[in-house]
Amino acid sequence: MRDKGSDKVLLSKKITVKKYKELVSKQDKEEIAQFVFERFHERYIAPLKSIPKKKKNGFCIMANCCLMIEALESFYQGWEDTSGRSREAFKNFFERVEEFRDLKDCSSEFYKHIRCGILHQAETTGGWRIIRKGPLFDSNNLTINATAFLNGLEKYLNNYSDNLRSSKRNDEIWKNLRKKMDIVIKNCERSK
Repeated sequence: MRDKGSDKVLLSKKITVKKYKELVSKQDKEEIAQFVFERFHERYIAPLKSIPKKKKNGFCIMANCCLMIEALESFYQGWEDTSGRSREAFKNFFERVEEFRDLKDCSSEFYKHIRCGILHQAETTGGWRIIRKGPLFDSNNLTINATAFLNGLEKYLNNYSDNLRSSKRNDEIWKNLRKKMDIVIKNCERSK
């Protein structure tokens, strides 16, 4: 039985489940692409960008960035979730996204020492460090620039939204988005 109360759930600040379904029904690519941008930007990027520079924390930035990568990759791939695929999500993302290609050869190490280190241990491991200056990744010193990383994710989010706008509704990028959004909406419903 469908939970009608889920229609009122906000998927972003402006879009409810009901409104998203209306956009899908109208095949409004522009508004859906804008919704996807806003959903990720307002949840992951804007809160971090609003923190005064002196109070920003690289660990907080990278924890959010890691969550965002997994969520974005599940949208891009059309995955129900990243359960058992988290490492693969980072590998795919770093290989595909130009801004992060410097990390493609060490995606497993990044996953283990940054993503898992921060999310499970509240620290980086294996000698990896998080800084907020310099290049996005320094392979000699195993440093990740959290500020550059966040900026790269923001650029990717813009590109992803633009690709949705310029792609046809039957292209893989749209099929996968719809598949993922069906799961997101199902997760909004109460189980009976």
